[in-house]
Amino acid sequence: MPGTNLTRDEAATRAALLDVTSYSIDLDLTTGASTFGSTTTIRFTCAEPGASTFADLVGATVHEITLNGEAVDVAAYADSRIALDGLAADNELVVRADCTYSRTGEGLHRFVDPVDDRVYLYSQFEVPDARRVYTTFEQPDLKAPFTFNVTAPSHWKVVSNSPTPEPTEVREGVAHWAFEPTQPMSTYITAIVAGEYHEVQHTYVGKHGEIPLGHYCRQSLVPHLDVEELVKVTEQGFSFFEEAFAYPYPFGKYDQLYVPEYNMGAMENAGCVTLRDEYLPSSRQDRAFYEFRAEVILHEMAHMWFGDLVTMRWWDDLWLNESFAEWACYHAAVRATDYTEAWTGFTNARKNWAYRQDQLPSTHPIAADNVDLRAVEVNFDGITYAKGASVLKQLVAWVGLDNFLEGIRGYFQDFAFGNSEFSDLLAALEKSSGRELESWAQEWLQTSGVNTLAPRFELGEDGTFTSFAVHQSAANPDYPTLRRHRLGIGLYDEVDGRLVRRTSLEIDVEGEFTEVPALVGVAQPALLLLNEGDLAYAKIRLDERSLATVVAGLATLDDSLARALCWGAAWDMTRDAEMTATDFVALVLSAIGTETDASGVSRIPSYALSAATSYSAPENRTALRASWEQGVRGLLEQAEAGSDHQLTFARAYAQVAHSDAALDELEALLDGSLELEGLAVDTDLRWSLLTALARNGRADEARIDEELARDNTISGQEHAAAARASRPSAEAKAAAWEIATVRDDVANETQRSVVLAFQCFGQDELLAPYVEKYLTAADTLWEDKGTHRASTVIEYMFPKQLASQELLDRVDAWLESSPANPAAKRYVREGRDDVARALAAQARDARG
Repeated sequence: MPGTNLTRDEAATRAALLDVTSYSIDLDLTTGASTFGSTTTIRFTCAEPGASTFADLVGATVHEITLNGEAVDVAAYADSRIALDGLAADNELVVRADCTYSRTGEGLHRFVDPVDDRVYLYSQFEVPDARRVYTTFEQPDLKAPFTFNVTAPSHWKVVSNSPTPEPTEVREGVAHWAFEPTQPMSTYITAIVAGEYHEVQHTYVGKHGEIPLGHYCRQSLVPHLDVEELVKVTEQGFSFFEEAFAYPYPFGKYDQLYVPEYNMGAMENAGCVTLRDEYLPSSRQDRAFYEFRAEVILHEMAHMWFGDLVTMRWWDDLWLNESFAEWACYHAAVRATDYTEAWTGFTNARKNWAYRQDQLPSTHPIAADNVDLRAVEVNFDGITYAKGASVLKQLVAWVGLDNFLEGIRGYFQDFAFGNSEFSDLLAALEKSSGRELESWAQEWLQTSGVNTLAPRFELGEDGTFTSFAVHQSAANPDYPTLRRHRLGIGLYDEVDGRLVRRTSLEIDVEGEFTEVPALVGVAQPALLLLNEGDLAYAKIRLDERSLATVVAGLATLDDSLARALCWGAAWDMTRDAEMTATDFVALVLSAIGTETDASGVSRIPSYALSAATSYSAPENRTALRASWEQGVRGLLEQAEAGSDHQLTFARAYAQVAHSDAALDELEALLDGSLELEGLAVDTDLRWSLLTALARNGRADEARIDEELARDNTISGQEHAAAARASRPSAEAKAAAWEIATVRDDVANETQRSVVLAFQCFGQDELLAPYVEKYLTAADTLWEDKGTHRASTVIEYMFPKQLASQELLDRVDAWLESSPANPAAKRYVREGRDDVARALAAQARDARG
């Protein structure tokens, strides 16, 4: 529907014409299981009386439209827009409609818990989906106060941006909630959450007064609501941010609601944050899980100031919202919580996400040119979040933290409850720091791609450097920008069986070659580590001796951040076909057992699995998979009983198990005939084991149904769907394909589980027919299924497992001829790039 795709120019025209005074929204949630009543009253002024504009509303049945007391033909509602003609200086628009509940997590999502048949609703509006629930001017720069009035079953909880009022009875079993007007805010951060939620209230007492804290979840998750820990992190965040930003929390109360079938990690609705309820796990999780959850909580809290209090004028500055919140959550985690090494986890996980995204053909500047909503919706990616945060971290180091925070504080004061552009923030930071930042912004924010930094040196006969320079190149010749970097260089020696830092220095890198005279005459270390301290956003290379040192002795390096940089360099060199997959797997097996960073322990085994299955030469693959399988089994055996390492290696073993002996062990762990001291085979681990058996043809439909009967929750249903989709049979793949690409009656997270389980290593014959089916579906899927479902299918069902030159040629032909939406082609190009990279890595592994 073209009308759903608001352009930047249209938004600018409408913003120049209108000023919105208020919204009043009446929602009736008692009208049935499919639709709800929505009556919207918008009061607004018009700078040019007599002009025309439009309001936004998606997927509704409109019963009545009134503009300034005059009835408007409902035919004015077409193509997701309501045409408004002959505007007055002061206007009142009233639209009475029925809107549709969502099963895809967009708009107002409705969920029935299979455990107890209780009903739960929640809204998700970013980017443009408030218009699925009420009539809007759907753009961030038309802020207004919102008054929500909600009619719902009287035993429900109803939560919005304002404090929840006492309900009044309408009729038996039905009540009405009349919320107070909000502060001025954008449509995308308004919220309604309603249903049979469990509620726990606390109060945070800070230097600026009291903040009521609400925590909500489904009734079936109450035993898993670890509210003391959640309140602890929340209070730590408020204490830190209110002081750092020198601006009181602006939205009165702060509710956090853990909701089901959520597409995202969380959403920063003002004072009404929604988070995926997988963050309330029923099974044991490792420290990495809880560290990341804390970072998510802090990320959304940072948005209360950066995004909600001060909001971007248009989605071009989406990066600024997300990059700032990403930087702020790690900064706060280190300074205010127990997760004091959070930046190491960032390097091991999030930064690798950014590096990968930045090397795909879809790379874009951090400050993307979001000409319309379609462009925005595909740019919630590793560049927007993790690269942006990395670059902000670099900016903080350059201008100084105190100057950075001083600029931020002035920015919040100047633009509170308004809209701004990046130039406004840049001016505030220039004022506080005294530095010229425009050239920095152009260099880092308005160009694409990532640079590679490598040491270039010569050695004398005594083993000292006779020359030393840092060579900078552009990883992609299509994006040739060479940037300025603040770069640390660490020199590590082998001392008594450990890798010990001898010294380090910091330099400014600029241009293709940067000489480092301070290293001339210095003895070559065992490990020369560029980007010591992780100040720069750049790919780094290890020289031949350093790489050998890392492969042989990374476990003897005590500094966790230095190890993270080595892990990242080795993985990047593997992906770039400069290090063999065989060597990378050997490195992981030698050092992951003693790795201390929780995110590294959790994430790095998945890199090794990719190396073994995708980047290994076909002639080496059988041996390398066996080596990885048995190596992980050894790590599991050696791990301390009850440790996070033990849990991680148990999961990794399930992922890699393929030999009869390994599968027999998984069977034994599942049925209890094999016990490992300290390892609880709980619900989640049972599903991991069973899915591995299903993937290898050892668990049929009946066995999966039997496990589902033990865990008949929505999580259990999603796990069961994934297990079925992973089975090596034509029938299983056909059923999974139907769920993923055809059916509309399957909830979004169940569909996602099927999609992620469809492409399995070792099932090439079964998957080969789906190449053409995939490409045919990709022609129209974006229009047929909408952004979320289409992007999930096109990204994750790309047939990467079938990597070959023939596949590349076929995809190239499709890209030339397909009429597919440009967003769909973006994901196909990304899949193609992954295949090309895998083929190059396989060739490198073959050379040894």
